[in-house]
Amino acid sequence: MNFRMIASTALAVLALGSVAKAEEASLPALEKDEALHARLPEAIRTAGKMISVNNGSFPPYEIVTGTEMSGASADLTDALGQVLGVEIEHETVGGLPALLAGVNSGRYQFAFGPVGDFKSREEANDFVDWVQEYVVFAVHKGNPKGIASLDTACGNRIAVMAGGSAERVIKAQNDKCQADGKAAIEVQSYTDQPSSILSVRSRRADAFFSSQAPLTYFVSQANGQLELSGVGQSNGFDSLFQGAVVPKGSPLAETLKDGIQILMDNGTYAAIMKKWGLENNMIKEPGINLGGSLPK
Repeated sequence: MNFRMIASTALAVLALGSVAKAEEASLPALEKDEALHARLPEAIRTAGKMISVNNGSFPPYEIVTGTEMSGASADLTDALGQVLGVEIEHETVGGLPALLAGVNSGRYQFAFGPVGDFKSREEANDFVDWVQEYVVFAVHKGNPKGIASLDTACGNRIAVMAGGSAERVIKAQNDKCQADGKAAIEVQSYTDQPSSILSVRSRRADAFFSSQAPLTYFVSQANGQLELSGVGQSNGFDSLFQGAVVPKGSPLAETLKDGIQILMDNGTYAAIMKKWGLENNMIKEPGINLGGSLPK
């Protein structure tokens, strides 16, 4: 069995507890908003569905097992589809570049994500932001390598998601480490979260540098093997907003934003976020292109 197969198997096991938790907390059906439905592009109204693309598991937002997706994003898109009066289906591609290419080519109508919103990314896409995030490290219990900040990452093996903002930050830190005469960082880039966290659990990497929400989930599922580090620090980022992604200038952005606002106003958003342990990532209202500059 290869490393990717092991990662997929591990994810399936980790997902069981979360799926059971989701089934325990059923959500009430929502009414279709006729005005919002009328604002959808005619092609979507005719098809009666939209396709939301993801780039693999990003628990607890997106938990992909086979062709099925669960998690907070799945719950929210299900609720959003009820409000918009269409079915929202999910498809998976490998990596963020493929996700963005699929959205911009029109193959997929949007990606609900959440995906990191940065000004540089806003040149080609619009973001409908619905959460705020923080970037930290998942390390071995007791943090034997003392990785508590970017400066302490020098000389260590750091796993990141390929093509993401954390990868860019850690690579820039590697350059700084070497310029300061310190040992280089061995940057390990993976296409999905399960492979990344498994690299730490199997001791192929010393830490995984990524979003706090999924890392909190993985640490809670690691049987005491892992802990979070670098919490409460900027770690190369300013305010980090994440959200859904649509092509630049797409009228779908405003429609999605207003649909999410309905979910916030009626309490559905809060109920789903709390169900998945994401209380600390909630924002008061959605916005378009709230992101700042991508760290250099």
